[in-house]
Amino acid sequence: MRTVFDLAEKTQKIKELEKETNDSNFWNNQERAKTISRELSELKEEVESFEVFKRAIKDFKEFEEVLDSENLKQEIDKFEKKLKIKEKEIYLSGKYDRGNAMISIYSGAGGQDAQDWAAILLRMYNRYCERKGFKVSTLDESWGEGGGSEGRIGIKSVAMLIEGKFVYGFLKRETGVHRLVRISPFSAQKLRHTSFALVEVLPEIGINDIDVKTDDLRIDTYKASGPGGQYVNKRESAIRITHVPTGIVVNCQSERLQGRNKERAMSLLMSKLYQYQQEKQEKEVSDIKGEKISASWGNQIRSYVLHPYKMVKDNRTEIESSQPDKVLDGDLDEFIEAEIKL
Repeated sequence: MRTVFDLAEKTQKIKELEKETNDSNFWNNQERAKTISRELSELKEEVESFEVFKRAIKDFKEFEEVLDSENLKQEIDKFEKKLKIKEKEIYLSGKYDRGNAMISIYSGAGGQDAQDWAAILLRMYNRYCERKGFKVSTLDESWGEGGGSEGRIGIKSVAMLIEGKFVYGFLKRETGVHRLVRISPFSAQKLRHTSFALVEVLPEIGINDIDVKTDDLRIDTYKASGPGGQYVNKRESAIRITHVPTGIVVNCQSERLQGRNKERAMSLLMSKLYQYQQEKQEKEVSDIKGEKISASWGNQIRSYVLHPYKMVKDNRTEIESSQPDKVLDGDLDEFIEAEIKL
């Protein structure tokens, strides 16, 4: 654990950041100062947690002498639970793993069935975030058609901001195509149907993390709308931002104030540009190696089968569950813990 945790490196980094925070000009750039202060606080918390584990291990020698076997077992069980949590955090050591995430869900080909499947996935991730205590904010939604025996309304696409500790680290490997097999609720003949939806998970990137020229942005306003075309806000408070050089377009209509929608749309744009830069670098490496990167839409990561049998299977980790209802209700821990260790 000491090798993976790299205590010496983190301690040295703390010294460097503390020196920077003591500079008289530190708060001249407030955005950078906040980022550094947050990083310093997180590093100190990590180092302290490691010291706590060291002391706990030392204490077990004393526990052996004063506790009976049953109480000693209880103490060991408590320690193991804490150690498993810390193990997960050690695996989540990427640049943005500790931060928030932007999640987008897009329905695939298949009309109402695919749109309904996207809505089911939206609920699944909302339920997962509730279990974890994460905050979920919807940035933009494009509603689909209603129909079926229950008058279900699906979604064509949705973008959300998920806030909490290690959100991106936990959810980043959910990116990919999710496949559903079931009896279609939109089929009068009760036919089996296969639906697809694409999930995209990006880190929340600070506005100052990526250099974007104002002249490269086209900003449009429009009226926010909800299911059935009813206006959420009659004023043109919704924002659409187009990054002209790349053609990337983002929208936000969740807030009543235009300025707030613009802030959130810019944050989503930064995440999209970060992804664009990452994919561009990977393509350049691929071209040199002569390897072909498959299109993300073909990267099917997990199948959810509700008929003729019940099974959820992750194609990368081989983790399976015979209880898809629980999984679709947000019980994703087993799948996500296996993904973290990939």
